[in-house]
Amino acid sequence: MIYVHIPFCKSRCLYCDFFSSTSHFLKQEYLFSLREEISARSEEIKRARVNSIYIGGGTPSQLPVEYLQSIFHSIEQVTPIEEGAEVTIECNPDDITEEFLQGLRLTPVNRVSLGVQTMNDELLSLLHRRHKSADVPRVVAMLREAGYHNISLDLMYGLPGQTMQMWQYDVQALLSLNIPHLSAYALQWEEGTSLYAMLERGEVHEADEELSLAMYRYLVEATRQAGMQHYEISNYALPGHRAWHNSGYWRDEPYVGLGPGAHSYDGKNLRSSNPSDLALYIQSKGMPPREEEILSEDELYEEHVLKGLRTSDGLDLSLLRPKYKEYALKMVQPHIAQGRVLCIDNVLKLTEEGFFLSNDIMSDMML
Repeated sequence: MIYVHIPFCKSRCLYCDFFSSTSHFLKQEYLFSLREEISARSEEIKRARVNSIYIGGGTPSQLPVEYLQSIFHSIEQVTPIEEGAEVTIECNPDDITEEFLQGLRLTPVNRVSLGVQTMNDELLSLLHRRHKSADVPRVVAMLREAGYHNISLDLMYGLPGQTMQMWQYDVQALLSLNIPHLSAYALQWEEGTSLYAMLERGEVHEADEELSLAMYRYLVEATRQAGMQHYEISNYALPGHRAWHNSGYWRDEPYVGLGPGAHSYDGKNLRSSNPSDLALYIQSKGMPPREEEILSEDELYEEHVLKGLRTSDGLDLSLLRPKYKEYALKMVQPHIAQGRVLCIDNVLKLTEEGFFLSNDIMSDMML
């Protein structure tokens, strides 16, 4: 798998703490450096299965489409993209134009992830999102007309001032578009973001846990009625439409991360990352000093817990060494007793209530 980080945004959303830049004059230099990194890491890329490519960010749709074409060309010069590979690009609704789609069709992209977040224009304005709610159905129709049917939409809940009625409208508005995949995330209040600063100043307030739980329960039931499977904490899909790329992360598959701030994993015990520094990335021609970490046995156990429990497939205890299996079973017992976790055929699986409280459950199972 390959992940390519596009570190550019037209403007920053209030809640976002991902690495990105609004210095658009650096796009060409970034592209040159990215192509240099692809060439320099060709052997590593060849060793990875190119069964999935994910273009994330930032806002990849802010990159000129000819730059996207160039990125795929550079990858294909190193190794062929597997037949039937899932190739995803993240887009903002307001970036989708007929011209953009014409150029995108000349790339291997076959899956589009749209950042909707909410269908309430006042909340979109609060979050500094650039699109309007009316753009969403129009853009979904444009994507389908251009031949893109594998579409994922993103939503957020627990937003400041968001009511249950607003959330119900958001969920039903997106499900009415008959999309095959929906991602829905509870708002995370990240220190250093503009939204967190507003919280500290008392200008906005956190949604209470009872409301967030009610929103989550409504989402679970609405997606179930729409025929979707809740296959990961924040992801829902029609049968056959699970995201291959993210599923690969959770299955512990190796991946190569390209671009500033991107992470890589060898599928065994080595993690590495590029620094989140666009100027350094450009200066070093795509090869800045990478940080590497060899995971210990204890850390690998914790990785198994974090990756396994977040999916509907669960944590297979047979993959753990005996001492870790014994520890996991001991620490999870209170959650099994409370109906948050099931143990079926030596596999631990979160219930729907468990998914909502997954952070607490996983934290209890850490060493």
